[in-house]
Amino acid sequence: MNLDELTKRLHSIRDRNDWRQFHSPKNLAMAASVEMAELVEIFQWLSEDQSRQLPADKLAHAGQEVGDIVLYLLLLCSELGLDMEQVVRSKLADSERRFSK
Repeated sequence: MNLDELTKRLHSIRDRNDWRQFHSPKNLAMAASVEMAELVEIFQWLSEDQSRQLPADKLAHAGQEVGDIVLYLLLLCSELGLDMEQVVRSKLADSERRFSK
């Protein structure tokens, strides 16, 4: 996955639609949160086993919501001047230090 290419494509969509005015860090964080809630809704009331064996339509829907979340997070990183790959690698390294024994 080339995050720079994805971000450029997102910026192209944003700019063509004059959405930059709405893409403040606050708004992007809230939008990602809304998409996360939509992902959570797919799993609401399912058992643990059901959540691991989603039917094809729900699995596709979950994938769409995950995509929405990732794209909003890419835009958020861009607005904040964060390198998503670097922050994810840093957090993973921190988790490895803290939780690997």
